[in-house]
Amino acid sequence: MKKIASFDELKKLNDEFSPLLALRLAKAGTKAEGKIKRELMVCGGTGCKSARGAEIVTSLRDEISKAGLAEEVKVSITGCFGFCEKGPVVSVSPDNVFYIQVTPEDAEEMVKEHLVNNKVVDRLLYEEPTLKQKVKTQAEMSFYKKQNRIALRNCGLINPEDIKETIAAGGYLALGKVITSMSQDEVIQEMINSGLRGRGGAGFSTGQKWNFAKRSVNEKKYVVCNADEGDPGAFMDRSILEGDPNGIIEAMAIAGFAIGANEGNIYIRAEYPLAIERLNIAMRQAREFGLLGDNILGTNFSFDIKLKYGAGAFVCGEETALIHSIEGERGEPTTKPPFPAVSGLWEKPTCVNNVETLANIPAIINNGAAWYSSIGTKTSKGTKVFALAGKINNVGLVEVPMGTTLREIIYDIGGGIKDGREFKAVQTGGPSGGCITVADLDTPIDYESLGAIGSMMGSGGMIVMDEDNCMVDIAKFYLEFTVEESCGKCTPCRVGNKRLLEMLNKITDGKGTEQDLVDLKNLSETIKDTSLCGLGQTAPNPVLSTLKYFYDEYEAHVKEKRCPSGVCQALLQYTVTDKCIGCTKCARNCPVNCISGKVKQLHVIDQDKCIKCGACQTACPVDAIIKK
Repeated sequence: MKKIASFDELKKLNDEFSPLLALRLAKAGTKAEGKIKRELMVCGGTGCKSARGAEIVTSLRDEISKAGLAEEVKVSITGCFGFCEKGPVVSVSPDNVFYIQVTPEDAEEMVKEHLVNNKVVDRLLYEEPTLKQKVKTQAEMSFYKKQNRIALRNCGLINPEDIKETIAAGGYLALGKVITSMSQDEVIQEMINSGLRGRGGAGFSTGQKWNFAKRSVNEKKYVVCNADEGDPGAFMDRSILEGDPNGIIEAMAIAGFAIGANEGNIYIRAEYPLAIERLNIAMRQAREFGLLGDNILGTNFSFDIKLKYGAGAFVCGEETALIHSIEGERGEPTTKPPFPAVSGLWEKPTCVNNVETLANIPAIINNGAAWYSSIGTKTSKGTKVFALAGKINNVGLVEVPMGTTLREIIYDIGGGIKDGREFKAVQTGGPSGGCITVADLDTPIDYESLGAIGSMMGSGGMIVMDEDNCMVDIAKFYLEFTVEESCGKCTPCRVGNKRLLEMLNKITDGKGTEQDLVDLKNLSETIKDTSLCGLGQTAPNPVLSTLKYFYDEYEAHVKEKRCPSGVCQALLQYTVTDKCIGCTKCARNCPVNCISGKVKQLHVIDQDKCIKCGACQTACPVDAIIKK
């Protein structure tokens, strides 16, 4: 493929390649590619791929070939559809049929029934739990009904390893528009007018950040994409990079034009091999097409990108620590000002945006700032992507308009709590966020509303907890993570968070005192006020929010030496009830021989010797052993 010489040529290619997506978009009157009448799109995201996704592709192609349909049916891979709980997913176009939990062994039936006999395979359809009926299209699923996919617009639509499909979907048209018909100030003003705020957590105006970098006078500037996604349970950025890598490349080039930079760096954790692979493919193809490199689309604008692999340090999600890591230094934050827009990578003006922020930019340029700002709330415009995880029926990746309530996300989209259990809390913002209770489930998702109830937007992790979760243990879990991930540069974070963790361990071990509860709060506030960077400043949030909303659980641990949820091992007690039939299985399975009793007589557990392993409860055939 020769390099695209002009914006007009790119627009012609957009029309020329459009048949590649015709079946998936089901455009009336549009001819599909060659003789192809049907297309099967197989989810190629990390989750589905790890569940034998590649084998599904091979099996489908083999069965299609056996049925003599190779010239009529095409099998392609795509990015994450978002419905991770029900993966692997296969979408059939233009039939608009959405199959879930597909295995390679299902390929034969899918081909014979659906492709040959035109009969939908009912057992592979999703069943709406409230309606108790099967639905065959995405549009019918409650999981998708309240979503608005802007950042995820191409995930599940295009093959991320084929730039032609990106161009067919309108890829690089925004870049062409920017570099041929807009000034730097016009691009920046469009971003400001859109109201797009940073999706990495801080929520700072993207347009203003670009403006600061543009106003910094220097012959060399940089654009950096922060793909160091470190929150537990978060996979938003990874899925975008896997499903639409060219969208991020295009956005970085637009940012480069706006601030006057010709070089970009994508800082991505090495634990994302599939995202890295697809980024490398996308960058190679973009260079071949003349969409990356020198004189893009025949203009005097040049821009290229390098990948920098991170080693998985959570602190490197902070922009100054990330910049130091790219430079080969320790990933430690520095005091601001100066901000990176003035002195960043190699002490040059640098604009750092995270993946999801960048994913919105081409859509804003193509559709206009007014369109984007019409979505969301007064102060939080557009949509937000969340990785919905935990005790929820529909684990997955969701994108909703700002202002959507937590209740809508958890119950309407997420399908409610697993196994009919009671909702207890939801943690937003990862280790930096806070727990939100049932009292605040109707809180709209936006930066200010979440902050007002002691949590934060963060990058988009959303972990749901039910009645079986111990909130003291949850606070300890997040603090263990932040203690491990602290860079150690400042004393409040390095030492203070360790002291917090020691107190939490003391409480969950049944050795806590009421003074510890006072000290927990006071030390948490001190760490928030004195830490150097966002990691330390927000690390105590899970402690503070659980203290605020679940103080009774802390008191039970301290005063009664009891864990109400039965999670904290040191506070558990296994007891044999009158249901015991004296079968001796519990005693025979106890690893420390702490259970006594004769055959057909009630057995007794020596609490001083018991290690709370639960082997006796598992072994009991009549459920005579209970956990208190």
